Order: sequence, then C-alpha cells, then structure tokens
Amino acid sequence: MLVLLPPSEGKATAVRGRPVALDQLSMPGLGEARAAVLDELVGLCAADEDKAAEVLGLSPGLRGEVARNAGLRTAPAMPAGRVYTGVLYDALGLATLDAAARRRAGKSLLVFSGLWGAVRPADRIPAYRCSMAVRLPGLGGLAAYWKPHLDRVLPEAAGGGLVLDLRSSVYAGAWRPRGEVAARTATVRVLQVSVVDGVERRSVVSHFNKATKGRLVRALLTSGARPRTPAALASDLRDLGFAVEGDGARLDVLVHDL
Repeated sequence: MLVLLPPSEGKATAVRGRPVALDQLSMPGLGEARAAVLDELVGLCAADEDKAAEVLGLSPGLRGEVARNAGLRTAPAMPAGRVYTGVLYDALGLATLDAAARRRAGKSLLVFSGLWGAVRPADRIPAYRCSMAVRLPGLGGLAAYWKPHLDRVLPEAAGGGLVLDLRSSVYAGAWRPRGEVAARTATVRVLQVSVVDGVERRSVVSHFNKATKGRLVRALLTSGARPRTPAALASDLRDLGFAVEGDGARLDVLVHDL
C-alpha cells in the first residue's frame, strides 16, 4: 500500500545535524529536479526579501521564512517524519508507533512537497516554506513543474498494491495516477455529521478532515492491514471502527466527533 499525504504548513526545525544531502534522499530519479527547485528557491530568497515574500505568499508575520529558505543548503536536517507537524501528523503520531508500524510507515507513506517533489518519512530534510501552489520565477508553477518528474518515478513507487490518496487538491495536481494504477487508487472524503432540528446534515470541515485522515492512517499502520483494492480498504476501515460509505474509488468517512 502506498499512502499519499500532503505536507504540513508548519514545520519543526532541527537544532543540530548535517544539512540535506540530495543524493541520499529516496527516489533518486527526482534528484536533478529537486536540485533545480532548491537552487531557484534559495537564490530568490537570498537576493530579494520583498520579492520572495510576494512569490511565496507570506504575510508580514511570516517574513522570517524568507531568511530560513535562503539558508536551506546549510540548515540542519532531520527525518521528514519529524519535520512535518500539524493536525494530520499529530493524529498520525509517527513517533509513538510501535516498531512494526514504523517500518510499515517507512515503506508506505509518501509526503508531497513543493520543494522536494515527494519524500519518505526517513528522508532527512530541513524545515522550509514552499507550497506546491507557488510559481517560482524561473520554473513556473510547481505543480506543473513536478508533474513530468513524478509521472516518471511514482508508478514504480506505487508497486502493485493499493494507492490511498489523502492529498489536498493543490498537491494532487502534481501527480494523478493513471492507467492500472488509477484503477487501484482510492481517495477519502471526511464528512462531519450533525443533526439540526431532527435533520442530518453533512459538511466538510478542515480540522475534522485532517485529524480523521491522520487517525485513519495510524489505524491501518498499527493493524497491519494490507488492502489491495478500494473495496478491501473500505472493509478494513469498517473493521477498524470507521463509519465508511462506498466501496469504490472514493470513500466517505463519517465523523460525529474527534
């Protein structure tokens, strides 16, 4: 099973350690593309803070991210599984998984990134600020930039098992499974269920969405479930206590509370 995750907007910063080594990251076929984005981002942020803040869409309170990006080549790096934080990753709780579940996470989780394309939890990276929605002056929109590179590398990473796509729309645009990979790809929509005046209402709420997806992935990892089709995934999730509707390419997970 391959699980596609979005990154977190906020990121933990390593206080010590070696800087990123591009040739040691997983999926080496992305190496040249990663180097090009890194060069462009560092150069932009080192040359013109105002322009960099505009390109990156940073508010005045986040201007410090420009200086951090300018120092990415020498900044301490640590495993991506520790860099990414926030609601989804808090609910996933990689650090608290048992040894077997951590091994499964290392093999199955793939985090998409505007800077790195995609990384595994063990890949050592520095904290950075660069959404897939960014348009870098020399490379253009990053989702479009990454698409041909990811198209070349990710079908092999997907192997022959289920692909569980939990990415947000901007990251989903960087790679869309095609052909037989698409036939074994499932997406999940989280719907909050409430009852108002006796009428059931369903809505998409960001916090519930992220937290539930984190819990869902954690449950799959800890259980050792290995679904190979969307229908098998739906069955496994029901066995794990989730309220799931559908058994096709899109599954709805219903939540009443966290």
